[in-house]
Amino acid sequence: MKYIDEFRNGDYATEVARRIHAEADPGRRYRFMEFCGGHTHTLFRYGIPDLLPDNVNMIHGPGCPVCVLPMARIDAAIELAVRHQVILCSYGDMLRVPGAHRTSLLKAKAQGADVRMLYSPADALRIAQENPQRQVVFFAIGFETTTPPTAAVLLKARQLALKNFSVFCNHVLTPPAITGILEPAQQAGERIIEGLVGPGHVSVITGGEAYESLAQRYHTPIVIAGFEPLDLLHAILLLVRQCNQNRHDVENQYSRAVTPCGNAKAQSMVAQTMTLRDRFEWRGLGWMPHSALRIRPEFADFDAEVRFELSPSDARENKACECPAVLRGAKSPTECKLFATRCTPDNPIGACMVSSEGACAAHYSYGHTR
Repeated sequence: MKYIDEFRNGDYATEVARRIHAEADPGRRYRFMEFCGGHTHTLFRYGIPDLLPDNVNMIHGPGCPVCVLPMARIDAAIELAVRHQVILCSYGDMLRVPGAHRTSLLKAKAQGADVRMLYSPADALRIAQENPQRQVVFFAIGFETTTPPTAAVLLKARQLALKNFSVFCNHVLTPPAITGILEPAQQAGERIIEGLVGPGHVSVITGGEAYESLAQRYHTPIVIAGFEPLDLLHAILLLVRQCNQNRHDVENQYSRAVTPCGNAKAQSMVAQTMTLRDRFEWRGLGWMPHSALRIRPEFADFDAEVRFELSPSDARENKACECPAVLRGAKSPTECKLFATRCTPDNPIGACMVSSEGACAAHYSYGHTR
């Protein structure tokens, strides 16, 4: 298949679903986690859970870049905009995520802070060139997919010798997040999932080989999948087969975009400009070693954490919000008492309801109404 329509063909989908039913052992339970928020939305948008046998269940993972960012980092971004009075440039989803005391970048903007939504880091660079009298900070978030564009603007900013541009770096890494979910369970002698749907966009950058050691260490099959409904159904079928055959390999269902080694040029740009943090805090997963990137000392002139003094945050999560448990795959969004009551897309309490890739937003938009 080469075109999008073929990956949404109802007859093919019915046939793959029939194979899943035929090959799933009724005497066992299959719990598969889709790491990526984009996969979560495809699952719900096309009603895929309704096509699966009752003993094949999908669990949502932490692959939404907005959702995993802890409140303290959002508070820091707000501080840059309010106290340091920079032009704070951010992707749209981040504007509505609550920080401490129910503040947000959007509320800061309403109160006069210069917060601007953008679609590309290159837009932040352009804004810096157009406003040489103002400091401009790009609020960089995301997994391996969005990191190379940030690296590209860092290289460009140095080439242009910009004095008023910096990056507040919050880029995180996928393999440590998978480890953060599977390692505690293994240490406790538990098994929380039988397989994992690997993220498609991230894997375009990292390559499929990035997951080999994880699959072997945790005896968990991983199938990298694309984002069309037949991609996901096929990935689920491959995971069922691996479980039945007691295999734990990395398979690449998304071979039209993902290679074994990934995008070498993108990896090189990131390596030139960023390096591993000793540790980083994730919403839901806590502090994890070597799980995020910081800007290299050679690029310190463009590092907002070096250029600006940031205050420690007293952020406390809403105790009633179950976002952390949802991100660990420990609970479903509908198990949260706030879901669809106090917490809705129009009035989000937790990050998982804000982001277009959040599991709570997916359940609200597609799931809980059925």
